[in-house]
Amino acid sequence: MNDDFVRADDPATLGARIERTNELLQRMLAEVAKTPSTHAIFVDAGYLYAAAGRLVTGTEDRRAFDLDAEGLIEALIDKARTIFADSRLLRVYWYDGARRRIHTAEQQSIAELPDVKVRLGNLNANNQQKGVDSLIRSDLESLARHRAISDAALIGGDEDLVSAVEAAQGYGARVHLWGIEAPEARNQAEPLLWEVDSQRTFDLEFFKPYVTRRTAASYDASAVARPAREDVRFVGAQIAAKWLGARGRGALVELLPGHPYLPGPVDQDLLVEAEGMLQYSLRGQSDLRRALRDGFWEHLQAQY
Repeated sequence: MNDDFVRADDPATLGARIERTNELLQRMLAEVAKTPSTHAIFVDAGYLYAAAGRLVTGTEDRRAFDLDAEGLIEALIDKARTIFADSRLLRVYWYDGARRRIHTAEQQSIAELPDVKVRLGNLNANNQQKGVDSLIRSDLESLARHRAISDAALIGGDEDLVSAVEAAQGYGARVHLWGIEAPEARNQAEPLLWEVDSQRTFDLEFFKPYVTRRTAASYDASAVARPAREDVRFVGAQIAAKWLGARGRGALVELLPGHPYLPGPVDQDLLVEAEGMLQYSLRGQSDLRRALRDGFWEHLQAQY
């Protein structure tokens, strides 16, 4: 009988090999356990504008309302932090259309936000997005394939996104569909709902602070001089002092781990109060919004 065959069948040899295999598996599992989960948020801006606009103002026409994209993105990041509690954010991907893929002023402002990547498809003569779904699929598939994300929150409703979901799931990522409440019929394709790992719908109250009719401006921002960044930073510090005095040190301790992000309600209250003090609209003013938050955080951290 062949000696190699005998050695392979030898119980002691087999036992040693099994023990070695188990040891390697345990090491691998230990390394996997050390690797933090990572999530990303994928926003089809065409769907978001249309669905949120109809829900809050009754129209899908972007010209009829303003979207506080910065505040909404912060709220979405905050929501994801709650849902994916043991995970870190990779970034927010914002997909929109533009003629010749040239950023509009609003898209450029969004692109300047921290942790946000703007990806542009084309707009045709009828203002319809072209190429956005393929961009979403490409990013979802690539990130899942390279194990850059374990979970993807997808805000969209088009049936064409089904292939993007399948591609990501094929590499082990979980895809969670986030939708916007529809006043009438459903605004997300059923095949997309069937394919995802979980579903969540955001209601009117969630979007109200971030969508406003353009005809309802409370004051004419163009008639007021643009404040300096340092002035806005100082206002942020003033509001932080009032916030801390009203809520106390316990609220501060709860808030600090989220730095540099503020929970959606806190951020919205900060914005509204600052606009009232400055008598100037900070909507779409990403640099001033950052200065406001910087001032708010700097005062709180100095008190800790």
